[in-house]
Amino acid sequence: MSTIRITKEFSFEMAHALEGHDGACSRIHGHSYRLFVTVQGKPSADPTDPKYGMVMDFGVLKALVNRVIISNFDHTLAMRRHAEETALFAGVKTKFPGIREFDFQPTCENLTAHFATLINAELPAGVRLYSVRLHETAASFAEWFAEDNE
Repeated sequence: MSTIRITKEFSFEMAHALEGHDGACSRIHGHSYRLFVTVQGKPSADPTDPKYGMVMDFGVLKALVNRVIISNFDHTLAMRRHAEETALFAGVKTKFPGIREFDFQPTCENLTAHFATLINAELPAGVRLYSVRLHETAASFAEWFAEDNE
């Protein structure tokens, strides 16, 4: 049986600010992100399997990514966490609960790698994450490939 890759596209809205950046991205701004998740595996060869002929049901992949990425990041503000700002974030989060704090700078590159880790941890047996592509704009994106991270 051949190894096949399948890809599902997602979209969500998120704001971020890159603290310390030497350009406009140091200000809070938002993007309409497009996320492409590609998994690979061998299609089920069992004719009695309801997923016969599939690497993974697109609906299952959609539900997984919606649960671990979209529902947690859509319409949020991504910021880098700092110990001295813990009280500030706590106060703001009381009024605006959609702030996501990270121990890393929330660049497109770092978010792509983070999303890959989150998705990879949830994939069913026999299915391997092949790549994650995150478009920050229509013309700018970052990619993560499993083969580069083994």
